[in-house]
Amino acid sequence: MKVISSCISVIFLTSLLFGQASFHHTEMKMGCRFDITVVAIGQEEADRFLEIALDEIDRIEKLISSWDESSQTSAINRKAGIAPVKVDRELFELIKRCIGLSELTSGAFDISYASMDKIWRYDGSMKEMPSQQEIRNSVSNVGFDKIVLDDSESTVFLPDPGMKIGFGAIGKGYAADRTKSLLKEQGVESAIVNASGDLNAWGQQANGENWKVAITNPLNKSKAFAWLPVQDRAVVTSGNYEKYV
Repeated sequence: MKVISSCISVIFLTSLLFGQASFHHTEMKMGCRFDITVVAIGQEEADRFLEIALDEIDRIEKLISSWDESSQTSAINRKAGIAPVKVDRELFELIKRCIGLSELTSGAFDISYASMDKIWRYDGSMKEMPSQQEIRNSVSNVGFDKIVLDDSESTVFLPDPGMKIGFGAIGKGYAADRTKSLLKEQGVESAIVNASGDLNAWGQQANGENWKVAITNPLNKSKAFAWLPVQDRAVVTSGNYEKYV
């Protein structure tokens, strides 16, 4: 079975060795494609594991989505310039982690990017590049160092009206990490969670071999550029040829 997502694909070999086999499920979640494969002793066990994984992804999406008006992230954005918002500790710690990444990267990673006006369009409709003034105006509310956290109250405050946060750069990877942790807690010894190029693999295939990950050739998507044997590792890819102006 061959699964291609973004610029990454995974080859799954199924075997009945020791009564186990690989079971695969693909579903759109969080606006992207999730490919989940678990090694289990039968379909019933596999379905239970897959349901646990999908429920966890849904839970995380409900927490961090900026499109869902009922999410805590949307509440933070609505209250920008007005008042702090008390959030679940998980979301608070994720925001704190994101700020740490922003500091580590000198702002190259910044969840307040969501404050930018939508001047870039990747649907082929742009006829000209935005002006320098338009670009400057679009980032006026961006700045991770403006985000105010109250650790004792678990509150988040965006001080500037119009300021927003979004987890587009980290959300699906975080969901893959959390899903892996939960599945391992439930006794899943071998699986892959692939969130459109943010991939977590642990254990081995049902036949005892390491999982095999193929990096898609950007010039010919039907062929692999390279193969990686993966065990208890994460692989992250991004194809700038997939979305561009």
